[in-house]
Amino acid sequence: MIYSGKAITVTALDNGIAELNFDLEGESVNKFNALTTEELKQAGEALKAASDVKGLIVTSKKDVFIVGADITEFGNNFSATQEEIAAGVLETNKTVFNTIEDLPFPTVAAINGIAFGGGLEMALVCDYRVMSTTAKIGLPETKLGIIPGFGGTVRLPRVIGADNAVEWIAGGKDQKATAALAAGAVDAVVAPEKLREAALDLVQKCIAGDFDYAAKRQEKLDPLKLNDIEAMMSFESAKAFIAGQAGPNYPAPVTAVKVIQKAAKMGRDDALAEEAKGIAKLAKTEVARNLVGLFLGDQELGKTGKEWAAKGGKVEKGAVLGAGIMGGGIAYQSALKGTPIIMKDIAQAGIDLGLSEASKLLSKRVSRGRMTPEKMAGILNNIQPQLSFDAFDSVDVVVEAVVENPKVKKAVLAETEKQIREDAILTSNTSTISITHLAEDLQRPENFCGMHFFNPVHQMPLVEVIRGEKTSDEAIARTVAYALAMGKKPVVVNDCPGFLVNRILSPYFGGFLRLMKDGADFTKIDKVMEKFGMPMGPAYLADVVGIDTGVHAGEVMAAGIPSRMGADFTTTHEVLFKADRYGQKNGKGYYAYEVDRKGKPKKVVDEEVKALLAPVVDAAKDFSDEEILERMMIPLCLEAVRCLEEGIAASATDVDMSLIYGIGFPPFRGGALHFIQDMGLAEFVAKADKYADMGESYQCTDKLRAMAANGEVFFA
Repeated sequence: MIYSGKAITVTALDNGIAELNFDLEGESVNKFNALTTEELKQAGEALKAASDVKGLIVTSKKDVFIVGADITEFGNNFSATQEEIAAGVLETNKTVFNTIEDLPFPTVAAINGIAFGGGLEMALVCDYRVMSTTAKIGLPETKLGIIPGFGGTVRLPRVIGADNAVEWIAGGKDQKATAALAAGAVDAVVAPEKLREAALDLVQKCIAGDFDYAAKRQEKLDPLKLNDIEAMMSFESAKAFIAGQAGPNYPAPVTAVKVIQKAAKMGRDDALAEEAKGIAKLAKTEVARNLVGLFLGDQELGKTGKEWAAKGGKVEKGAVLGAGIMGGGIAYQSALKGTPIIMKDIAQAGIDLGLSEASKLLSKRVSRGRMTPEKMAGILNNIQPQLSFDAFDSVDVVVEAVVENPKVKKAVLAETEKQIREDAILTSNTSTISITHLAEDLQRPENFCGMHFFNPVHQMPLVEVIRGEKTSDEAIARTVAYALAMGKKPVVVNDCPGFLVNRILSPYFGGFLRLMKDGADFTKIDKVMEKFGMPMGPAYLADVVGIDTGVHAGEVMAAGIPSRMGADFTTTHEVLFKADRYGQKNGKGYYAYEVDRKGKPKKVVDEEVKALLAPVVDAAKDFSDEEILERMMIPLCLEAVRCLEEGIAASATDVDMSLIYGIGFPPFRGGALHFIQDMGLAEFVAKADKYADMGESYQCTDKLRAMAANGEVFFA
């Protein structure tokens, strides 16, 4: 044994070959945490001193190669100054990765599974790379608001060329074995069972002199082979394109290109110093902090979901009541992910619409080459359309998705309860109606909860699992298990008007409607909020959701929380509703809609709208971008705070992740509570106080004031 640690061992094999094996103790995957990095340093020194070693293979004992850096340690690393971060990154490269790259014998990496981030960078340190057909590689760091820090921006361009490297690093996408081989990132692709044999064979041929590993290694040490004109054309065009794709709120992709460009004329060591400065600069940004927080929040969400699901057992079969677009979307998602589902409606037209929705979504996958026609047929066979309750005694979970009317829902739920097993879970896909209220006529209210999907079901990841007053843990657990089986992100919340996401969104629309009353231009409001990072502005969003839906939801919320959700004036929503302008669904709302060349609705300004709204709005007024943003975001953020304080959500992470997955809150801002914290609680309170006379929606809670005064935060 040349070296033995808790994450890495180095073993002497036959014929002077050594094997460096990653096997992080106590973990299901290998990752570069502080322990692994330190042991790799020690292993490199041991190999450097081993005079009888002629070649090295780098392997993994786990199903993955190395998934990347341990993101949970980023907070500690990024709390240092920019200069300290750069120095630390550079020191790690010099003493750890360069040591392996500079070993006086050939090295071959055997990539048996995922090699992302530091995992791929470890493989790039080696002279040659052999990859399993089932493995994937990539440098996803830009998705976390940073760039590769273990030499990825230096070595990858010298291995696969500047253009390919820019695309890989700026895009952050993972690459399958065929793409990796075509680009030259790996030297061979073999079946998983032949991987170790292939790596040994390759290193033996290097030792025998069949391959000039020293020349191949030198290419990674030298500057990029680009003349000035080639470099200018490659990098300048790339920067312009990537800046347009990433937008101004995501600086990492463009920074990556700039780092590669600056380092192009440098040797390895100087280039690594340039990379270190780039990652250090990004590490101190709010964007990086929030995107890393988003990654960790997603992990926390997944962990909580799995803990619930472990108590709920596997859902073998589901059912959805009410076909149509929503029911068809739920049926599609369930069947796609492998859970057979009954789709029931009271009318054949509903069944036809639901099947049409599922078929349309599957056909898109087939047309894009993501699914075979045979697979599509199999998934459709997992959807059992019917007008009766036949076989409902075989289902584990039922999702009610009929019209958003409490009387209708209560009747359907009561009837359905009689048709299912006593241990089956009944859920409602309501977006606003109280779960406790819907449970009033049920014989087994403990087996009932909310399961709120967001539209369109196939695109929106969030599912709110809503606990009523009598809902049991077993019902929550089974429903969470079903949501996970459908590939969704479940968040458990307590019952209240609008639940979590729609409750927080309601004051946001309230801010919009008040701005409209005060004479603001809705097109400007949309532009300000889109610039802030929202997927679409509030007027456009209202049209997409449906003005009629918005008016109905507003009435429900106003009845539930009149002090904050009610309006003491006629709203522009109500005017449009009375004028039969329902938004995209009938081609006219705040905007008018035309069909573009791809058959999708395209919004255009409709001059009739201003005249229509004139009777309920004050004289036109040009509000500053800052005031629009404050009047929109303060009520949203304060409602998020109230939901956390009232225990509607279990944690600040649940609140922010729900907003990101449910309404597309800008990921780079981290969520509403991260937004407050990044601004500073005291500063946020001061901004809110400027608008306190506009009503309770703009008034801070006592607890928030106390947190601000005491220097407390939502996230450590």
